[in-house]
Amino acid sequence: MKQITATGQTVSEAVESALAQLNTTKDRAEVKIIDEGKKGLLGIFGSRPAVVKVTVIQDPIEEATTFLQEVTRNMGVTATIDVKVDGKNVEFNLSGEKLAILIGKRGQTLNSLQYLTQLVVNRYSDQYFNILLDAENYRGRRNDTLVQLAGRLADKAIRTKQDISLEPMPSYERKVIHTALFDNKKVKTFSSGTDPKRHIVISPVKR
Repeated sequence: MKQITATGQTVSEAVESALAQLNTTKDRAEVKIIDEGKKGLLGIFGSRPAVVKVTVIQDPIEEATTFLQEVTRNMGVTATIDVKVDGKNVEFNLSGEKLAILIGKRGQTLNSLQYLTQLVVNRYSDQYFNILLDAENYRGRRNDTLVQLAGRLADKAIRTKQDISLEPMPSYERKVIHTALFDNKKVKTFSSGTDPKRHIVISPVKR
């Protein structure tokens, strides 16, 4: 939280001084008047400066965007960040070169960055936001892969009549598997284990 206490001959001057030091504008700050000051005799004798406390109102989305910019830069990646806000759902889309570094093996690095971004957003917000971090449509490609994987493993479970355990996945990827097999009456799916090793089990339905 950025805040500063400033003084001036008047409240307005004290506020202007604080805004200048914080490098912000009045519409993005919260002003608390501590002392309105006193002009005194002839404007000199017995005078008392006005004192205000100004706090910058931090936008959670902007803070998260700045966080991502710093992280990607430190990783040696130049990325453009596009933000889409839909109610409590916020999607950060990264585009640029060398994004494979940000994605990592099976999206593990991207998942970690998404988790950290979610922490940053909700640290500065009064309401809870759901965050999705994507890079060059990796999520879409990953979803297609998961749907195909779900189909193949469901067939294997039916053929072998044995449960099939998948690799650990984050909750939104597990949801893709559950949804993909929801209408398949020959198998059922359920999650097992605890994070970060929570995974899906595809089980053939006994007849």
